[in-house]
Formats: sequence, structure tokens, C-alpha cells
Amino acid sequence: MIVLLGGATGTGKTSLSLDVAEAIAAAGGSAEVVNADAMQLYRGMDIGTAKLPVADRRGIPHHCFDLWDVTETASVVAYRDAARAAVRDIEARGAVPLLVGGSGLYVEAVLRELDFPATDPELRADLEQQADQLGPDAIWRRLAEADPVAAGRIPSGNLRRVIRALEVVTLTGRPYAASLPDQGAWWAPAVRVTVDADGAVLQQRLAERARRMWAGGLLDEVRHLLPNGLAEATTAARAVGYAQALAVLRGDLSVEEGLEDTIRLTWRMVRRQRAWFGRDDDAIRVDGADPAAAGVVLTALEAAGTGPAAI
Repeated sequence: MIVLLGGATGTGKTSLSLDVAEAIAAAGGSAEVVNADAMQLYRGMDIGTAKLPVADRRGIPHHCFDLWDVTETASVVAYRDAARAAVRDIEARGAVPLLVGGSGLYVEAVLRELDFPATDPELRADLEQQADQLGPDAIWRRLAEADPVAAGRIPSGNLRRVIRALEVVTLTGRPYAASLPDQGAWWAPAVRVTVDADGAVLQQRLAERARRMWAGGLLDEVRHLLPNGLAEATTAARAVGYAQALAVLRGDLSVEEGLEDTIRLTWRMVRRQRAWFGRDDDAIRVDGADPAAAGVVLTALEAAGTGPAAI
């Protein structure tokens, strides 16, 4: 039985996952963490993604971190396959997989049977080359002509999604939205827990976390990733915090402006994440800062008949 600890950035999922794993161990079982945060899949992107250092993982095994170089384009399918393999290995050891993260589509891809539209590397490369030559606005206008609904949902600044939408429209001959996977059958049973926090508290927490990241070496981390190709990366370079740090290093923003943009865009991302996970009416909801939250999760796991007592 998988335990999903899903929710927005900064709600306390990481700390809660460690508490849940220790509670399961105290009850006679064992648990291991499987990452479901898209940006934590990238090697070297640690400070800006709040990746938990190995020394702070309390001896609990963690999986699906640091899978990709920063130059690799994110792939939900590649992540899904890696995460499901980790889940099966954990279950084969008699342990409980804790799927932890805030990337909604990645979570959905692991838990449900979804049929994703195909990709064509040559077509993708051609569209990326056109974007370099013509600029993102021209590529977005092409999408607006081919699929006005998709263009209305995808801002021109999100070039990766614009190119993906054009790729899907070209390959399938259908609108992008019509090609997205519908809600599929469950791949495996799961206890689903949505971790959240009071909005005002969360907003303040995110601002403080962004300040710690910028004061704690984010710019140096980005400098060290430049020789690895971060600035030219399709996905990693657009991560919140990293895009702003790159702009600072280019001289396009001051440090103060980069920090403020990071805070603003993080909150925008969090609103989307809260909306995504808030759709699951059957999920158990906990406050990540509640000391009783781990006990709530353990009780739900035991009620499902696969808790530590059943292992």
C-alpha cells in the first residue's frame, strides 16, 4: 500500500514523511521515501529545491532524487517508470512506500494508469530551433492559431509548455487539451494524504524560505551549474529561483529583484498546487505542522489493513 503525502511547496511534507516513517518503524514496520518533486530530480539543484541533505534523512532510504543532469528535459513518463520501480522494490522488501511531493501530474502518473501523448525528438528539436530564431512570442502565436484554448491557458513565457503543446497538436492532429490524459484507473491502492497549512502562515513561511535560499548560497549553486549547461537547459533553467538567479548573474535583475520575483512566483506556484491537491475529496487532510499528523497517517494506514501490524 502506497502512502501519498502530497501538497504544496512549504507545507511540511518532508518533515512529516520522516515522522511517518519513524512512526511506522516504532510500530514494527519500515518505510522508504519516493520523491515526487520534479525539480528535485535534477542533480546539483539542491538549495533552490529545498532538497533534504542525506545527513538529515534520519537513516530512512530515499529514492528518485538526482536522476537527471540539468540539461535533460523533464519527462513524466521517465519519472513514472523510475518511481514505480522504486515502489515495487520497496514493497518487495516488506516496507511501505511513501510518495512525497508537490508535482501533481507526477503524482498522478505514478498512482493512476494514464495514457500520455507520444513525443517526437526531431519535431521537438525543430520547434526549439524555431523558437530560438523567431522568439517565444512568435511560437506562442502559432499555438494560438492551431489551438486557441491551449494558448489561452499557457502563457507565452512558458516556452517549454508552448513547444510541448505544439508538438502534441502536430503529432495527434487534435487540440492539446483533448490529448491530455483523462483520469485513469488506479495503478495501485494508496492512502492519500494532502498536507496543507494556513494560507497566511504558508505565505510568510515561503518568503522566509526564499530569503534563506538566497542568503544560503543559491547564486553560488547556480554559478557551479553553469558549466553543466544550466543556462541552456529546457526545464531546469526555468525552475522558480533558478531562473531568477540566472537573471541576476546575467545582470538583468538585482539580487533584491531576483529574491522578490522568487517569492512572488513561488506563491503563484503554490496556489496552483493547492488547487490541484484540493480536488481530491477523498484524501485525508492534515496540517504539516501538527504534531499529531504522523499519527493520523499511521491510523489511516492501519485502517487500510496494510499498516505495520499487518506487515
